Amino acid sequence: MEIQELNALSPLRAFDESLNGGLGKGNLGVLVSRHGIGKTACLVHLATDKLFRNEHIIHVSFSGNVEHVINWYKEVFRQISENRSLEDAAVIYNEILANRVVMNFSQENVSVEKVLSSLETLIRQGSFNADAIMFDGYKLTVATEDDVRKIKQFAMDLRVEVWFSVSPVRPDVQFDDNGVPNTILKYENLIDVLIGLKYNETMDKVIMTLVKDGETIDPKPMRVTLDPKTMLISE
Repeated sequence: MEIQELNALSPLRAFDESLNGGLGKGNLGVLVSRHGIGKTACLVHLATDKLFRNEHIIHVSFSGNVEHVINWYKEVFRQISENRSLEDAAVIYNEILANRVVMNFSQENVSVEKVLSSLETLIRQGSFNADAIMFDGYKLTVATEDDVRKIKQFAMDLRVEVWFSVSPVRPDVQFDDNGVPNTILKYENLIDVLIGLKYNETMDKVIMTLVKDGETIDPKPMRVTLDPKTMLISE
């Protein structure tokens, strides 16, 4: 299979259709759930799909383990290429790496202004024309509303998509039926797309629910789920 055909057949096309075409430049998207549901793998799958389409990605890890993130990219690419019998997989992987940058910050020790300044320097002065930025492991539920507003303004100013993978850090958090914690609701007006992930034992699938899409708050299952074994998005 060639990469063009892979793009056309990817379950991410159904993912985009659930979002009426995708997240869009200047917008914030949030994947949220309890710990261990597969948000990082899901985020990497989204990023890898964009890399297949020759888009430029900045993956910002707040976990302190860049090697873990890089290994996820290798594993996600391996599974996609093997499942779809992608031709010249090794060559393609090396080619798409030129469109990906992985950065690492400590949320506790580095201000959001410093993070955004570093990203802007890479994009403007480093001539890395990013299409999307993945904030992996950013503790959105304990960030200030002002910090989130600054990230939102950054996305709008530089015309990039920003995706977050979020797990609550407080022990007293309450989750709704879609896997969304109550601590995320204070940012509801700043989030353009909110997706809750929750494991369904009967189906043995991680159900992805589109909780918010633009101004619409009307939870409904997406056209895709997560495979709990591979943690990849599937139809």
